[in-house]
Amino acid sequence: MKRYLPLVAIAALCASFPLLAQEAKTFPAPSEIVAAAKADEWVAIAPSDLMIMDLAPDSKGRPRRVVIQLIPEPFSQGWVGNIRKLAAAQWWDGTSINRVQDNYVVQWGDATEKKALPEGLAVVPESEYVFPEALTRSRSLDPIFVPPNNIIRWTSFHQGFPIAGVATPDTASNWPTHCYGMVGVGRNLSPDTGTGAELYTVIGHAPRHLDRNIALVGRVIEGIEHMSSLPRGTGALGFYEKEDERVPILSVRLGNDVKDVPAFEYLNTDSASFAAYADARANRRDAFFNVPAGGADICNIPVPIQRKAK
Repeated sequence: MKRYLPLVAIAALCASFPLLAQEAKTFPAPSEIVAAAKADEWVAIAPSDLMIMDLAPDSKGRPRRVVIQLIPEPFSQGWVGNIRKLAAAQWWDGTSINRVQDNYVVQWGDATEKKALPEGLAVVPESEYVFPEALTRSRSLDPIFVPPNNIIRWTSFHQGFPIAGVATPDTASNWPTHCYGMVGVGRNLSPDTGTGAELYTVIGHAPRHLDRNIALVGRVIEGIEHMSSLPRGTGALGFYEKEDERVPILSVRLGNDVKDVPAFEYLNTDSASFAAYADARANRRDAFFNVPAGGADICNIPVPIQRKAK
């Protein structure tokens, strides 16, 4: 014979357990952690480290501005130096966006490949794709020990930029990673490394196979929608086949040469708030999520960047 607990007994049994709904801890979403970050946890971006690119207005006459932050030392400084010279010479004025490849990159420069470059550009060797020394990694995400050669691989951040690295007992090296919005230098076949006159930005799933094969020189911090929403090119590799398909570039200037450029800042990747934010991105526990992932690729932990409040 089946036996059933009386309702009174069930109620008494339930009363003996904690009320989980009342005791359940609530976890903030990553956006809430960023919003609550203290003012001294944000780092100002110098205007001289910004590159302001103004495209021709869209079909409704609305302006299109793309703001790029140049990567800090020790990475890619030969190319960054060239880019500063190109911007100072106003070289990109009158060039265009020439390639839009779906889930990959947007590329811009001189479509004719005949425009003379300013004098004094450096020829940067392939060895500069990596920085061949150990960096302080106070926010290392996923150190991995790989036997039997005592190799350690990691991803981390350096002054707000995503990097990867590898080390043995004798050597270490670090390099920037191809995350969404990162800006790189177009080139021909090796040993050519590009001057910086041809640039691209990532608009799709992170093409990490490009790491250490092409120089990364910065990232788009505002206006990426003006790149990612462009019509895809129908030619090979997404190049536009007709001149009227290309998007004209009106001007490219360094931030300290442009009036009324907003002040930008990024969340310090060595701060307590960023540590909490990175953990929340890797292990979503806020109300919508049921199962924390237990980890995240570095490109899925974008460093928060905002306009600095006046």
